[in-house]
Amino acid sequence: MGRPSKFDRESAIDTVMQEIWRNGFERASVKALSERLGITRSSFYNAFDSREALFEKVLARYFAQSPDRPLREAGPETPIRPLLSAVFREVCRARAADAEGRGCMAINGVADRCHGDQAGDHLATLLAEALLGSLARIRQLLDWAQARGEIAADADTQALAMAVQQLLAGLSVVSKVVRDEAQLWAGTALTLKGLGLLAEGENDA
Repeated sequence: MGRPSKFDRESAIDTVMQEIWRNGFERASVKALSERLGITRSSFYNAFDSREALFEKVLARYFAQSPDRPLREAGPETPIRPLLSAVFREVCRARAADAEGRGCMAINGVADRCHGDQAGDHLATLLAEALLGSLARIRQLLDWAQARGEIAADADTQALAMAVQQLLAGLSVVSKVVRDEAQLWAGTALTLKGLGLLAEGENDA
């Protein structure tokens, strides 16, 4: 049986993204995904080539709508403190608003896949590259801010970038249990303030 004529590939990517976000990559076998989409295994491969290729599309779709996407869109002149404060505000809002408490799909994937015997497989490599790419991007934003004199000339931008990345990852985990936006923001704002990266007037929840 071939792929149904009305099969919507783009909608299917969204469906798979939601399925993985809810249940993790581990349960996302070709059989399980084919059944979820209502297609045969052969139709699955006709549509997506491979499970790995589909995972790449799912990650790209997720990153295009994730609350930290302004970090990827910001330019060299974007003020760093307002940017980070706004992004983390939105992350806290989005995580608290998620009734299922799913956290960040990418961070969930890193925790599930980037260790042990799985660490070298295609998906683990994709997830690791995404995290390291995020870290490098934050470092770039901080370097630009440092060049503009927005942060101290002797600040260690690599260490600051690591702290910001760890804050994003930590929020993903904590928000699975703490669903209160004000509480999430209070801890986040305190951390950003300690790093010297909180925008003026952003102390209040």
